[in-house]
Amino acid sequence: MAAFCLSHASRRLRIPPFSYSLARSLFDPSSLASLTDPKCSVPHCKPPVHLRTLEPKYRLIDDFRFTYSKYDRCNLNISIATISTSSGMAKGTNSGLDGGSKVEQSWIDLYLPQAVQPYARLARLDKPIGTWLLAWPCMWSITLAASPGSLPDIKMLSLFGCGALLLRGAGCTVNDLLDHDIDSKVERTKLRPVASGLLTPFQGLSFLGCQLLLGLGILLQLNNYSRVLGASSLLLVFSYPLMKRLTFWPQAYLGLTFNWGALLGWAAVKGDLDPTVVLPLYVSGVFWTLVYDTIYAHQDKEDDLKVGVKSTALRFGDLTKNWVSGFGIICINSLAISGFNADIGWPFYPFLMAAAGQLAWQIWAVDLSNRADCNRKFVSNKWFGAIIFTGILFGKMTS
Repeated sequence: MAAFCLSHASRRLRIPPFSYSLARSLFDPSSLASLTDPKCSVPHCKPPVHLRTLEPKYRLIDDFRFTYSKYDRCNLNISIATISTSSGMAKGTNSGLDGGSKVEQSWIDLYLPQAVQPYARLARLDKPIGTWLLAWPCMWSITLAASPGSLPDIKMLSLFGCGALLLRGAGCTVNDLLDHDIDSKVERTKLRPVASGLLTPFQGLSFLGCQLLLGLGILLQLNNYSRVLGASSLLLVFSYPLMKRLTFWPQAYLGLTFNWGALLGWAAVKGDLDPTVVLPLYVSGVFWTLVYDTIYAHQDKEDDLKVGVKSTALRFGDLTKNWVSGFGIICINSLAISGFNADIGWPFYPFLMAAAGQLAWQIWAVDLSNRADCNRKFVSNKWFGAIIFTGILFGKMTS
């Protein structure tokens, strides 16, 4: 009868024969532990051959779901299977947060050549939230600089969108090169390409040169004032990864770095800076970054304590929500001042209130002890940026 059921499942689900031996081996707890223990450092500790041939897909046998995560020891592209049940008794995670040693399958695995994949992961192309957070202050500034009743410069929006993608990728490369010793000790980051050994520091440095060269091509299309202003941001980009070793406020330094586009976008359109508009806009972005990156930092606070690096999450501790609430208030007020000084139309202000509600929801609802929830609230900031951009756009069209 058992053989009949397995045969029937094979025809119905097209499961290859080796999956049956895999399924039987997973019911043995000692076998499962030897396959999934992330602390196993024995050189010959490898999955059986039939596991190395598995494709990273989901297969269902009766009530069980097998989730395949990348097995990255010894630089091998192999997989280990972890078992989870609908009841959650032996539940695996596919978020990459609670089980930070896993690398999720993404479009990079599906569509890019294998030789290119580590570089795409180094630039975080599979995680676009960083690009959004870098791009939104640029878009706000470019739109504020538009003539009353006019749409923003589409060419500038496109250039800054591409620039955000490249600069964010370059920043991630710099971060991974300088922090590979720390990343290898942190659960969430230990499988990053440089920390895991998939790429050597020289390969990472060569890739960084290509990224900066492409970024220079975009910068040269701007006016001279913007070229100087844009090039000066590289000092912040290269020094930011060192801040977590020196101060409990690396998130503030990231805010100075990530929101440079609030100055640069206006300069690219106008050829100069209006401090009454761009400085409050820049300040709002810095305090916005303090909100979302403090929430983000709570994912790593246990590991940060172990390796001796600093963050606002460790600085604020149980008072985090009080601190980030104050940062959120400063962010919204600074945005209001910037819009008022730019003579923006009334539609901006209802959208600003909606953005304030989104920010308040993040702070009130986030579970700072839950890594997955911290990440969800962090990612939701792309909508905060979109709401502010929409408000500025409608405000400009009606001013």
